[in-house]
Amino acid sequence: QVQLVESGGGLVQAGGSLRLSCAASGSIFSLNAMGWYRQAPGKQRELVATITSGGSTNYADSVKGRFTISRDNAKKTEYLQMNTLKPEDTAVYYCNARIRRAMGVSEYEYWGQGTQVTVSS
Repeated sequence: QVQLVESGGGLVQAGGSLRLSCAASGSIFSLNAMGWYRQAPGKQRELVATITSGGSTNYADSVKGRFTISRDNAKKTEYLQMNTLKPEDTAVYYCNARIRRAMGVSEYEYWGQGTQVTVSS
């Protein structure tokens, strides 16, 4: 069994900061690419940022320069530092990870339960 558990969401004023964490646990042989996605009410889930096991990152244009994704492989945890938050960043944020549970088996994609981020104007 593999679990991704997010924490760090909440309510913040525009211009403020939040840091999200996502810890992976369970039967994990290798923790590969990880990422953050978000879904606002009435909208489709969208990519926020991704990070490879080697640390290469990719960001949505809407968050470049404001958000930073990182990971601690020893702790099997990824982070999303969100600065200069805007009301349009309000959404449920989901962490995502591609995990191989044993040597020689395919990797699968796992999702966290989501954490609410609300930015007031």
